Amino acid sequence: MVPAHGGRAAEPVYRPILATRRGELEALSHLDATAAALIAPILDVDLADRSTSEALTRLPAGLLPAVDVTALPDTSQNELVRWGVPLVPVIGLAESDRRLAAHGAAARAYAQRSVIRLRAGRDRTGPDATTSAVERIWRFTRLVPEQCDLLVDAGDVCCPADVRLAEPRVRRLLDWARRHSWRSVTVAAGGLPPTLSRLPTDEPVRLDRWDWLLWQRLADSGVGYGDYGVGSALPGAGQPGDRLPTMCYTADGAWWIYRWSRRGGRGDDRFADLCRTLVGAPHWPAAGASFSWGDHEILRRARRGAGAGSTSSWTAWSTSHHLAQVLAGLRPPSRDGGTAPWPAGPEAAGRGRPPRAQRGGEPRRAG
Repeated sequence: MVPAHGGRAAEPVYRPILATRRGELEALSHLDATAAALIAPILDVDLADRSTSEALTRLPAGLLPAVDVTALPDTSQNELVRWGVPLVPVIGLAESDRRLAAHGAAARAYAQRSVIRLRAGRDRTGPDATTSAVERIWRFTRLVPEQCDLLVDAGDVCCPADVRLAEPRVRRLLDWARRHSWRSVTVAAGGLPPTLSRLPTDEPVRLDRWDWLLWQRLADSGVGYGDYGVGSALPGAGQPGDRLPTMCYTADGAWWIYRWSRRGGRGDDRFADLCRTLVGAPHWPAAGASFSWGDHEILRRARRGAGAGSTSSWTAWSTSHHLAQVLAGLRPPSRDGGTAPWPAGPEAAGRGRPPRAQRGGEPRRAG
């Protein structure tokens, strides 16, 4: 049994919800110590295989993931303890008594805490019924509210209408959440479509980050930020597309989608052309290759210093840049106009005010 996890220099300010695919896990494995202390990933597991637990052992020492195994059969729930790696169990409102007991055992074995995931679109009950559901969770897991991080998952928000619908719904849940002494409260949403294969090729396509805009509108509530990385929040998303070289590159308020189908030459040459276009774009960071591990790998391909990689590689590099971009956007401004160092205490988690929402952005292009 692994002892309770320690060593975090600061409380996390960002909780991305990520699939346990090779690309996302590789991006997490390349986080430096500073970023690892500020990110608390929530990993959605839909396949109970040995590779998942092995991949978790390769994550940075300062990174403590939360694991959601709701998609697995009830008999697989004890996998959390058998994996033998530090983790935080993620608990849904409708878990069985057996699952709740197993979650409680996993929480006590490692971090002495859990994440309660309240899905705004599915768990649409009144405040009293929601209170009864979480009290049942605490009873069977033998945890108390102060040991639980609340994740309000708004799901898919892909347009202005979705943001307008989600905001009052989430605010009602946040009003309910104030009844209890949560360890922290985070709002997460996803804004990418389930597939990018319908978007135009051979030109960067701008998609608004509606999940980021939703959180900006809720920032007065003092909640933490979460998203779905460079994946979709829709169930069943992330299936193989047309396998064209594709990069989803995050900027302030938007994603830039690069899908390259230009013919002629080798596949490596085609991907090198994509990367050269990206590093020459205005949204390429001033820090260049030092901004993230993913940016370093993109620049290597732009200079023909390595091969094109695979779909997992493109996801890994996109995710790596996305994590760094979100942390940069969440960092509170300093008094001299730069960026302040990250605070180290729990009271600072999620308190950095985001930049103003950009107005008049281009509409989302569907292709």
